[in-house]
Amino acid sequence: MSGIRDILSFPKVYQLWQAPFAQHKFKPLLKHTDFSNIRRVLDVGCGPGTNAQFFQGREYLGLDINPRYIENATRRFTASHGATCEFRLQDVREYHPSEADRSDFILLNSFLHHIDDDNSDKILSRLQHILSDEGHIHILDLVLPDSKGIPRTLAKFDRGKHPRPLDHWEKLFTKHFKPVIFEAFHLKRWGIPFWSMVYFKGQKQ
Repeated sequence: MSGIRDILSFPKVYQLWQAPFAQHKFKPLLKHTDFSNIRRVLDVGCGPGTNAQFFQGREYLGLDINPRYIENATRRFTASHGATCEFRLQDVREYHPSEADRSDFILLNSFLHHIDDDNSDKILSRLQHILSDEGHIHILDLVLPDSKGIPRTLAKFDRGKHPRPLDHWEKLFTKHFKPVIFEAFHLKRWGIPFWSMVYFKGQKQ
């Protein structure tokens, strides 16, 4: 599986892999979000800019530690975004915006299952300080189901080494943020569940 993980670090390959599921994955977030009220977006683990399309005309900052992803995203989206749009090579734990520059919409899309519990705690703790008082954090991530089947197998062999059971995700998220929505869902192809996912919307405690 290490070969697949290496291949997916290339932006074009990653985009092709994600394309069939990108819109479906965002459905819970789109359902529970009033985009007209969004002022400043922080996309943590932004990859090659896959999520930027949903925030046209909004102030947007994407952070990632993969230079290939940042270079590709900058080339594809910065000029056409319609508002201030930046992709930055940076670890979010080292991101310290001023109070005036805090984000009212923080997104983590399929990011934390690449991160162990200790560092996930550190990241979420940092994001408490980056989120504006009236803002929300939105997390979409991979669930490791208890029962056998395609979703559990795919989670076990995913590039990210830390998919978690649903109750584990809930404890991790609510340790740092007050829950607004915690919702499980499936990503399907041809009517078949391939991945078990969770959507969390939270606010400051």
